[in-house]
Amino acid sequence: MKRKSVKIAACTMAAVITFSGMKLSVHAVGDLNSVLPSAGIDYSLSNDSTTSLSDMKEEIERENSTGLTASTAEIAVRGAGEIPIGGMLESNTQSAISNQKIERTIVISEGYTRDLREASNAAKLSEEEEGFKSLVIARVNNYVNVRDIPSEDGEIVGKLYDKSVGTFIEESDGWYKISSGSVEGYVKAEFCVTGDDAVSYAREVGTRIATVTTTTLYVREEPGTDSSILGMVPIEDELIVTEELDGWVKVNIEEGDGYVSTDFVNMSTEFVKAESIEEERARLEKEEAARAQAKAAAAKKAAEKKASSSDSGSSGGKTYAPPSGSASGQAVVDFAMQFVGNPYVYGGTSLTNGADCSGFVMSVYNNFGVSLPHSSAADRNVGATVNGIENAQPGDIICYSGHVGIYAGNGQIVHASTSKTGIIVSNANYRSILSIRRIF
Repeated sequence: MKRKSVKIAACTMAAVITFSGMKLSVHAVGDLNSVLPSAGIDYSLSNDSTTSLSDMKEEIERENSTGLTASTAEIAVRGAGEIPIGGMLESNTQSAISNQKIERTIVISEGYTRDLREASNAAKLSEEEEGFKSLVIARVNNYVNVRDIPSEDGEIVGKLYDKSVGTFIEESDGWYKISSGSVEGYVKAEFCVTGDDAVSYAREVGTRIATVTTTTLYVREEPGTDSSILGMVPIEDELIVTEELDGWVKVNIEEGDGYVSTDFVNMSTEFVKAESIEEERARLEKEEAARAQAKAAAAKKAAEKKASSSDSGSSGGKTYAPPSGSASGQAVVDFAMQFVGNPYVYGGTSLTNGADCSGFVMSVYNNFGVSLPHSSAADRNVGATVNGIENAQPGDIICYSGHVGIYAGNGQIVHASTSKTGIIVSNANYRSILSIRRIF
């Protein structure tokens, strides 16, 4: 009997692969430890050929140089993704043989699973890097203008900010035609990089993101399910990736650096895109209107609270003052600081009984008539953009990887940190800042 092989691109619990008259099916198993402690998977191969049981036993024993018998499996992994099928016959398979059909169980080792995953990851990275060659990345102090024609006489249609990215379309006499966001036009080539130079620079300017796809994801201290749980993050949270391993990525959360399985996140690389002149104008108008609306709503709510003494909350004998009458960033901070020392509760929104990071920010701003999402990732898109911590003002929202807090001024933030620390005050630069947003 000739040795047969199959290439497996992915293993799912319902996959069926047909080749040379054979079916390879994947089954879930009740007791993984009894089947495959290392991988937790068992595979069944049905062979419809006319090979007899005795022929198969003789061939396995003849080809097996390690002295294995026909009752054990010979699985030799040769190259990523290829399994030469030697076969496995248990002593009790006689009862399973009918019309010369033989049911055999093939156990794929953890080593093969690792090789397959590494090959898949390498292919994805290679494909991504090839895509980076078609990027045009600005390398300037502030921004480079995007014009409608390849000339400085052309009309400015947008701005490509430093380290922002567009897609290369063509080159014309020292100008690159690009597409970036809603903008299409020309940028001076001398202020940008593309091709092979863009590959390494893209890794430098791009932000590697792991977006959580499960309801609650454990972040572990080491890359493995046996490792202790460092913290938890909710679905759709976006975590900054600092290292990519086999099946795991290193991420940064409030509790520190930890690892999450790539089975429960979507990987992507984020770049800043160009902004059209119309988008810039609309953004500035929208931000100004939002600030005015938030101030008006906050002032109204503050007046209503002053009119009713019953609005003052208490917890364990401690009384909390309502927000001040004027809606300002400092008023937000003054109100938030009253809750320092209260507990952190994952998923919570109570300023007295416990809140998580985004729940704390949401509940503080809710007292000023501002509705914010219960998500640290979504908080990155609220209000107006603030460029750099040096420009931050009290009340600004400081966004980190999987975390968010309120800027308190003097380089500090007030935030619901961890279950060990509760609501505390910390240095704003204690972790890398992703975004700063201004509500008032």
